[in-house]
Amino acid sequence: MIGGAAQGDSSFGDGLAAAGRSIIADARRALADPELSEPEAVHEVRKALKRWRALLRLLARPLGEQADQMRAEARELMRALSGARDAQSTLDALADLRKVELPFSTTSVETMRQRMTEIRDAAEQHSFSQPMRERLSRYLDYATLSLERWPLEAIDFDTVADALTSTYRRARQLLPDNWRDPDAEHLHDLRRRVVEHRHQMDLIEHLWPRLGQMWAEEAQRLRNRLGACQDLAVLGNFTGPHQPLAPWRSRLAPLIAARRVAHLKTAARLAGRLFAEKPKAFRKRVAALWTAKLSKRKTDK
Repeated sequence: MIGGAAQGDSSFGDGLAAAGRSIIADARRALADPELSEPEAVHEVRKALKRWRALLRLLARPLGEQADQMRAEARELMRALSGARDAQSTLDALADLRKVELPFSTTSVETMRQRMTEIRDAAEQHSFSQPMRERLSRYLDYATLSLERWPLEAIDFDTVADALTSTYRRARQLLPDNWRDPDAEHLHDLRRRVVEHRHQMDLIEHLWPRLGQMWAEEAQRLRNRLGACQDLAVLGNFTGPHQPLAPWRSRLAPLIAARRVAHLKTAARLAGRLFAEKPKAFRKRVAALWTAKLSKRKTDK
């Protein structure tokens, strides 16, 4: 236990259970909300599944094979919902490029946007079908039942701290040695780890509300910059031969390259701050915060 303080304290496990119920409820609302468009619903469901997978990663050691299986199933569901992801990424990249002066007419920009919107909407209709909605609903039913059966109140903070540190370490190890022109696939892997780290830190934000919020915001900013780089890479793919945006390739290519450099510069600065600590120091700080939380609770009684 962390300084012996976590022994006999079930509040942390109870907090994880509450977080799990909240994630499942968010996913159910996204499936049922008639006010959400299909792209919005897919986005919200995928976001909930990412948070759920981050929770399952935290619980991998105490829950064992079941957590691994459910995380793999959630990943397959996310992939099944990702048919429109590339088209949406391209739309996001076009919106990002509009922050700088474009060598296109308003008509050209709108034509590009309409082409990608049509591709996205067609993909959404295919991937977010009624059978897919039913598959998601069955998974959420199983997740709810599993959550009720898991002995989360018996999980101590040391176990979770180890998992937090493992995710932190994996992300830190993926930081590029050279931020000027890192491989797009490498950046994509880093972004996935940053997303997982951000969601896991959200789960324990109650330990230090102000610092936790600042940490989450910093991780989100890094995630956004890395995501913007990914979006630009996808946009570049859609300008290839016989692709929907091929007529604009010569004018888009230099804009994509310049915007990518700008995002990478900011990402390098954010990553340097977020992952400044070595993993052992990170774990020690998180452990100290938990011990302080328990000590304050005892003092307040």
